[in-house]
Amino acid sequence: MKLLPYIGAMTKRKEFLFHGLFWLLFAYFEIIQFDLGNSYLFTIKKLEIFEISVSIVFLATFYFNYILILPKIFEKLNWKRILFGIASGFIIFIFLRYTLEEVLIEQFIGHGNYFEGTSISYYIYDNLYYGSFPLIISSILWILIFNVRLLEYNKHIIEEKSATEVKFLKAQLNPHFMFNTLNNIYSLVYFKSDKALPAIEKLGELMRYTTYETNKERIDLHQEINYIKSYIELDQLRHENKNTLIFEITIDNPKVQIPPFLLSPLVENALKHGKYNKENPILLDLKQTNNKLLFKITNKIGNQKKDKLGGIGLDNLRKSLAINYPDAHSFVINQNQENFSAQLEIKLDEKTN
Repeated sequence: MKLLPYIGAMTKRKEFLFHGLFWLLFAYFEIIQFDLGNSYLFTIKKLEIFEISVSIVFLATFYFNYILILPKIFEKLNWKRILFGIASGFIIFIFLRYTLEEVLIEQFIGHGNYFEGTSISYYIYDNLYYGSFPLIISSILWILIFNVRLLEYNKHIIEEKSATEVKFLKAQLNPHFMFNTLNNIYSLVYFKSDKALPAIEKLGELMRYTTYETNKERIDLHQEINYIKSYIELDQLRHENKNTLIFEITIDNPKVQIPPFLLSPLVENALKHGKYNKENPILLDLKQTNNKLLFKITNKIGNQKKDKLGGIGLDNLRKSLAINYPDAHSFVINQNQENFSAQLEIKLDEKTN
């Protein structure tokens, strides 16, 4: 398990403060004693020399395990590293305590903490118990902070993945729209139609939208609507008969925020795969009230286009909805041999209204 390169909210400074709070609480329970006979209702315990020495060894073992052992164990977690880390912690505790109490302090006061004649085996056995406390406590504290950072790191990765996927979806959508549009203009120019210049003007409007607006996470709803209208007008230039598409719009707040290219794939799909004329126009119905957005589209299916509906546009729409509105949308498609209909319903965030 690689150590996390991302720190997030749990910075080194906050980790240091967390340790300070931990040791204050630890000292409070170890040193402070309640005393109803005292005017302050508590007394500070007077530590003997060997209590001080044990505290020093406890602290040294605690941070030896916290700073040196645990990061190495979790860098590449396996049983060998775990056993080696535990053994190292006990060895350090026993070595430091013996050196401090049975060698150094004994030189000053004439005796150590253990009775003279205590065997090495008993000394080691006894200190396996005392040495377990700093090792267990430091491990719990380290794992707690590590998991806080792990949760933050996972959240960071998910956000980065979502942002990257959204950019990828936009990158797919832009060429897809442009490909269809350029095909339309090519046919107009080829036949020297006087509609070519208006078509190029509409293309310019589309390109301004895809250049400046799709880099944003959210745009105003009316911007998406204007983009759809430009796309429809560009498509209508190819047809002799007008009014082959009816677009009903009822909006309470045109500045409500949505992701770019949220609605346009449905329109593109209908124009690409639909069979439409004055008698059988494409029906678009867009409503936005309070925190709800409802978009319905209905069209006839062309006989030559029944093999496959959708493609990149609708697939990307589903992915975009899953990323931006994971539990706040409904997208239903119904089709048969002749008709296609889709209904998209979104519960908008309050902050976007």
